[in-house]
Amino acid sequence: MSLTEFSAYWTEQPSIFVAPAAEKDPQKRAMLVLKWFLTTLKQSYATRNEKLGSEKKPLNPFLGELFLGKWEDEAGTTQLVSEQVSHHPPVTAYSIWNSKHGVRLQGYNAQKASFSRTITVKQIGHGLLHIDAYDEDYVFTIPALHIEGLITGSPYVELNKSTYIVSSSGYTSKVDYSGKGWLSGKKNTFTATMYPTGKEKDVIYTVEGQWTDQFVIKDAHKKVVDSYNAKNSPKTTLQVAPIEEQDPLESRRAWSKVAKAIQKGDMDTTAYEKSIIENSQRELRKKEAAEGREWERRFFTRVDSWPYVEKLLKEVPGAGIDADKTNGIWMFDREKARGAGPPFSALSEEMMQKPI
Repeated sequence: MSLTEFSAYWTEQPSIFVAPAAEKDPQKRAMLVLKWFLTTLKQSYATRNEKLGSEKKPLNPFLGELFLGKWEDEAGTTQLVSEQVSHHPPVTAYSIWNSKHGVRLQGYNAQKASFSRTITVKQIGHGLLHIDAYDEDYVFTIPALHIEGLITGSPYVELNKSTYIVSSSGYTSKVDYSGKGWLSGKKNTFTATMYPTGKEKDVIYTVEGQWTDQFVIKDAHKKVVDSYNAKNSPKTTLQVAPIEEQDPLESRRAWSKVAKAIQKGDMDTTAYEKSIIENSQRELRKKEAAEGREWERRFFTRVDSWPYVEKLLKEVPGAGIDADKTNGIWMFDREKARGAGPPFSALSEEMMQKPI
């Protein structure tokens, strides 16, 4: 599985993703955005462990690699575009939208790993959720993580420190992660609070639980107003085109021979097929350098600044755009998407008419 596919974890439950758009109260709307964010964590950081028995290293995407798909359910059609916009450093950008409910998400992220007693990964980047009906934005940061269980041979992901969600409507959510200690506690534990931006002590909602299991949301009077069970909540299957109909740059087609070799446990063929892709990429980079140009991204454009997002991120301690660590600031480009051509013409025309 390639890292470009990880973008799909943001919306495997489209009904939760679009739910804020139906809420008229801004406080409750911000709470529903917080709930959505928390429901994505298990999908993003634990499902591979459960499916494969332990955390596996994903395939490193090549520059220009694409992953496209859509979800069809009671929420309507939710569509995904994910693209590897940088190889050094590796950066994945994504855009996800549901035109029926007017909810749109875009972002980009990179990972920087370090090794000591365990593997620690700092995630660099952020996401921006927009709700059309209220012209409202939510900027969120991405959690750092480390791998537990290396000594026991059963590795799993534990999230570190804190993440923030800052809204243009004046609310901030802070999520604090903690894990299982030597003597007590449960793995994947977190607490979260939502408060008026700049007034952290004036808590409106609190959330407690495990992001891989259950959590409850309480108001300022300690009354339970919502809950979620990650193990029982149904997921909508992502639909992707058959491999033979995919563009050569789409992940599952590009890596198909590698994937088959891995499934068979044939490491020699795996290494050989990977080398074909890697050597082809090196030759492309040499040709581009000789011609004084760089790879043209299919769906995203690098910009120098994003003042609106930077303004909201000022509310997050120590946070910033960090463009130097992601080879720039990456924004979804609707004009590029409009002119991408087959097989991308299947993308929503309604969405293409609206800037993200």
